[in-house]
Amino acid sequence: MLEFRNVSKSFWTGKKRKVILNDQSFQIPLGISLGIFAKNGSGKSTIINMMAGNEKPDEGQIFRHCKVSFPLGPIGGFGKKLSAAENVRILARMHDMDPNAVEARCRYIAGIEEYFDRPMRQYSTGMAERARYSILLSLDYDIYLIDESLPMTTDVEFNQRAGALLADKLEHATVVIVSHNENLIRNFCKEAAVLKDGQLHFFDNIDEARELYDWTG
Repeated sequence: MLEFRNVSKSFWTGKKRKVILNDQSFQIPLGISLGIFAKNGSGKSTIINMMAGNEKPDEGQIFRHCKVSFPLGPIGGFGKKLSAAENVRILARMHDMDPNAVEARCRYIAGIEEYFDRPMRQYSTGMAERARYSILLSLDYDIYLIDESLPMTTDVEFNQRAGALLADKLEHATVVIVSHNENLIRNFCKEAAVLKDGQLHFFDNIDEARELYDWTG
């Protein structure tokens, strides 16, 4: 289970304070995938990064009673001075997994040959996305976090192979998606929430959440 307890988060924009969450408490139990509708600029990435532990709340506490993935999406990354091999071994140790087995699996999935052992700052955009996707697929999590969309590379064959591996993982795991893409949320989630004015409004089905999201403009 992933739990937010009285969590608040805001930023100063230079003109006013942008509230992302205001004293919010909620739980995401295992087995119930959740889609969060949120508009651009509302704090989508901030929330998903707090869930992953990449950002801390201003107030309140976040409890991770399970293994939670890093955010999978079009942006974000790892230690760019480190190689993909070094990054995946660090993550494996963090989650008490065998780093040798995880690295071997990731190396096979990525298929980027000698670049796997080079610093990620040397990677092209497509190669970095391929490495990130492969790292996630080589690890086992209870909750997978998706920020906005699923990554795509220019390699069609890799996309098909990686997409099939991810779909298999998601059949047995919980997914949290923060996006304004209704099709993405419908494909993976049964329940939904809407982020509005620092509040998360939860619904048992996606249609009701979509009505509020559309109504808020």
